[in-house]
Amino acid sequence: MSVRKHVLPLNRFLNKVREDHQEIETELVDLGEYELVFSDGRDYRDYSGDTKSVLETIMSADAYIIGTPIFQASIPGSLKNLFDLLPNEAFRDKVAGIVATAGSSKHYLVPEHQLKPILSYMKAVIIAKYVFVEEKSYYQKEIVDDDAIFRLNRLADDLIHGVNVFSEIQKEKDSAFPF
Repeated sequence: MSVRKHVLPLNRFLNKVREDHQEIETELVDLGEYELVFSDGRDYRDYSGDTKSVLETIMSADAYIIGTPIFQASIPGSLKNLFDLLPNEAFRDKVAGIVATAGSSKHYLVPEHQLKPILSYMKAVIIAKYVFVEEKSYYQKEIVDDDAIFRLNRLADDLIHGVNVFSEIQKEKDSAFPF
């Protein structure tokens, strides 16, 4: 199967994390490789098959990088459906970063106006700066834009730092309640 262009920045991001932090387990969940049912309001634990597998994988993660193409000035329906399948507090106290790709710079605010509010509603700790990669950053299915590469590497560092800092904050909060 050929790697879709919007997955390339995620692979670069994950490779950076794997290079710098071998102790961290990473997994790419590409929604295009799964048969997810449409959300019908059931508890996420009541689904089966690929849907159950994907939801369990996501719920068990400690941090997230949400990678998405931007189509028609919006996130894809498959990503919105995934959010609908998850419980409202699915990302509570978990750090999340965003990587978005699009054909033009006209869509650079979609993550700001669509993804960040959803992640905030679902209680994620959001890395403020997301990475937006547009069509001109690629050449023959490779990212060739040094600035895009730099921003992806920086996001990887920021996500790991965010997880470490938030972990310390949680330990401090937990120690305030010794029972």
